[in-house]
Amino acid sequence: MTTSNPIYTHPLHVAEALRKDGYAVMPPQDVAALAGVTLAELNALAPSWDALELDNYLKDGGRYRRRRHSCFVQDGAELTQSPHRAHWQPLEYNALHGGMNRLFEPILPATVAQPAWQALVRGIGRLCSAARRSSAPWYVEAHQFRIDTTDGIGRPTPEGAHPARGDFVAVLLVGREGIKGGETRIFEADGPNGKRFTMTEPWTMLLLDDAAVIHESTPIQPLADHGHRDTLVLTWRAGGFQGQENAP
Repeated sequence: MTTSNPIYTHPLHVAEALRKDGYAVMPPQDVAALAGVTLAELNALAPSWDALELDNYLKDGGRYRRRRHSCFVQDGAELTQSPHRAHWQPLEYNALHGGMNRLFEPILPATVAQPAWQALVRGIGRLCSAARRSSAPWYVEAHQFRIDTTDGIGRPTPEGAHPARGDFVAVLLVGREGIKGGETRIFEADGPNGKRFTMTEPWTMLLLDDAAVIHESTPIQPLADHGHRDTLVLTWRAGGFQGQENAP
């Protein structure tokens, strides 16, 4: 595994990089351009991370993760929010929290209504369609996460390196404050190679082909009071939401 600062992918080559390497990293200015909004408009979404609810499903007993979760269907340029539903993953993909329906609080309507939210999801979805060379609808799950240092250490991925069981996964850094750690690690799904780097600039995005690579983020530790790391994780899946038949 090699370590470095993020090596960014040229915006014209992201779809190709997803097909060839299984991942691409985009700097904040390119993410904003992809969405057709300004960085200031993306930053206007950030205060909603202060209103996340405690994740009560952590099997390690921790109180370091807050989150909200909502689902959408993206069909071409149209993005429609779906009725609220539980998040489900199979045990073979998430040995710690798989096999159970986890019903989190939904993303706030005021957040979803912001033009930057709609533009960001649609823009990344278009990129996924270009990489897959498909115009089929996408079933999108959106997760707002805050990992904090309430317990002295916060674990962004307590289940370890894993796929999300979507077709594509976007991990966007929204902010980090008063912490160290939180290194991003990517591994080939069927090989020995990997990359690691730390995202530090808000709205840096890692985009993954979920069949080609697995990923994790290392624990965070406090450098100051109330240290935390905020991310937005989005998954695009063809054919339906994962575990749709298991949802209540």
